[in-house]
Amino acid sequence: MIDLHSHTRASDGGLTPSQLIMRASNRQLRVLAITDHDTTDGLAEAHQEVARLKANLKLINGVEISTRWHGFDIHIVALGVDIDNSSLQAFLQTQRQRRRLRAEKICHKLEKAGLTGALEGALAKANGAAISRSHIARWMVEKQHVSHMDAAFKKYLGKGQGAFVANDWHSIKEAIEVAHQAGGVCVLAHPSRYSMSTKWLRKLLIEFKQCGGDGMEVVLSQQGINERQLLLSLAHEYQLYCSLGSDFHYESQWVDLGRNLFLADNAQWIWQSPRWREEL
Repeated sequence: MIDLHSHTRASDGGLTPSQLIMRASNRQLRVLAITDHDTTDGLAEAHQEVARLKANLKLINGVEISTRWHGFDIHIVALGVDIDNSSLQAFLQTQRQRRRLRAEKICHKLEKAGLTGALEGALAKANGAAISRSHIARWMVEKQHVSHMDAAFKKYLGKGQGAFVANDWHSIKEAIEVAHQAGGVCVLAHPSRYSMSTKWLRKLLIEFKQCGGDGMEVVLSQQGINERQLLLSLAHEYQLYCSLGSDFHYESQWVDLGRNLFLADNAQWIWQSPRWREEL
């Protein structure tokens, strides 16, 4: 099995990099990309665990980069990057600084709403990782301000709610340029999750391609056959290579490493791109 989208505690995942590698090995994955949000900090530990286990697992260096496009937060999965590339690491550092600034603004709004200690609690949940709204939501659940994480977003953190803060992410073009400089290929993450019409999705794909984007995720764990077929046809139409990934964060009923990630015979896969450097 191949899974090119997963997360660890280096960002908002539930497992340490070592635990994720153990899980991938137990599930008999052949290829795994770790793609934490705006950080590559978990990859060194992950590679050490692959070596320790002597696992028959190819680990791909990746990162999921947040960008802003016409009011939408668009995520780009960069695969096969050189994690020692100074331009990439400087770029990711600015991303994490923006994450911290947004978290401070969100938590200030929560404080005004009577939820005291939000920033300290969220930072404790992040434990040095790239902070996200998920860490704030986990703190809110722990303090019983909400019953579950979805409720935190629906009541406070989501777009249009009282504590929502839009982030000033880099552009799609800037993210693609720095990922290419670091030797990576760029994949549009989960294109069906952006709450946009097919017309707007087509606009996004056109601009993504014009900016140098290489591929798009077509196969995901939580997905119906009609959605998969639509994404496959759009990939063909806009000449984008196909990728697949679970977007695994933690164990759940419907999402797991490699779950429902079936290869379509008529797809041009991202590892067939001339930019792809990894041996599979």
